[in-house]
Amino acid sequence: MVAFAPSDLRWAIHAPAGLPSFSAGEPVAAVGSPPQMLRPRAGGKTSPKPSVCTADELHYVPLPNNEWKLALWRYLPSPQRSRRNHPLLLLSGVGTNAIGYDLAPGSSFARYMSHQGFDTWILEVRGAGLSAKVSQDEGLQDATQVSTITSQLREFGHGLGNIVEESQQPISQFTGLQNRFSITVEDFLKQLHLIGKYNWDFDHYLEEDVPTAMDYIRNQCRPKDGKLLAIGHSMGGILLYAMLSQNGSRGKCTELASVITLGSSLDYTTSRSSLKTLLPLVDPAKAVNLPVVPLGALLAAIYPLASHPPYLLSWLNPQISAENMMHPEMFERLVLKNFCTIPAKLLSQLSTVFQKGGLRNRSGTFFYKDHLHKSNVPVLALAGDRDLICPPEAVYETAKLIPEDLVTYKVFGEPRGPNYGHYDLVGGRMAFYQVYPYIIEFLSRHDRV
Repeated sequence: MVAFAPSDLRWAIHAPAGLPSFSAGEPVAAVGSPPQMLRPRAGGKTSPKPSVCTADELHYVPLPNNEWKLALWRYLPSPQRSRRNHPLLLLSGVGTNAIGYDLAPGSSFARYMSHQGFDTWILEVRGAGLSAKVSQDEGLQDATQVSTITSQLREFGHGLGNIVEESQQPISQFTGLQNRFSITVEDFLKQLHLIGKYNWDFDHYLEEDVPTAMDYIRNQCRPKDGKLLAIGHSMGGILLYAMLSQNGSRGKCTELASVITLGSSLDYTTSRSSLKTLLPLVDPAKAVNLPVVPLGALLAAIYPLASHPPYLLSWLNPQISAENMMHPEMFERLVLKNFCTIPAKLLSQLSTVFQKGGLRNRSGTFFYKDHLHKSNVPVLALAGDRDLICPPEAVYETAKLIPEDLVTYKVFGEPRGPNYGHYDLVGGRMAFYQVYPYIIEFLSRHDRV
């Protein structure tokens, strides 16, 4: 395994000399992007897409015996490149949609991968982005239930406001979070009929959503060996680790040719993850027994307080991106358009990454990290030196469990910059020059059949 001692965690490749400087005044499309990436290709086979979907094609995949259909954004491989042997699946973080992988024509991880010849697919799991319920008339219909959930949401907003206000100094400068949240939650209430159906957890994604999507992609692309390449950011990488562990415990032949994780771990107990300090923000949801946490509405409410003077919630921005690593317009789009509503059950299961033994299944009987050593799949585990959510030591905690000849562990970031926060490995301004080529080299090495 390629690894580094704690004192070497800032090691990274250097940017090529003579790279153009970046300023907030540059056109968004010019940020780290060759001209041929700026024009999406036509030729989608599916019906017209909503404007939010910037992929070449949008596919819907029904979950067996379930009322949800998953959305798959497809980016066709460039005809100017040699066709790759395996399709590429991209998995997003918790409570996020496909936009994080495709922020803009000039800032698109997915489009970069397709330009390199990969038939690239982004999965939006149930409840995320354009995924949809087959029966839209089902859900919370009872007036009493609607009234109860509405009341709980408002209590959540007040409780959250109190927590954040208490953390600010001086308090006299901080006003209006509760009002802001109340306003944004009105839009959330328009989807109230769906809340009763937000009753899934991590294992539903692992055992149903991801395998269903993989089967569909395989049938569309027909790789000779039946395998896919996969990249997962944050929870997406956790899903891939859990799949490798589960397959190893069952002695099952894997359907993945190789795996890349970006800021992911099965065990956060040895790290100083900022999620430990952010977990109290979920307490209001527990206190009122709220079945969901409206993350999108929450971020929309507090974003102005984090991104504009006097920057009262200045702690928020570094959780997502290191200083000067994202164009302000891209950062705003990421915060306001990429996040969704999260079921409380999902958060509850994911919180076990902070408990002894790390992430476990819903019954608490299977610890995913315990069987990772049985995997036979090559893994590239990438970390950002300024990732506050999943620090390098957390990434290493999981990477070290994989057989040494199969894993490469790498930290991006340098003492004097650039530095990489939680999302910068995907959308940071230097990722195009430093991270993406490293990923392509790894994928190409394991794309043989």
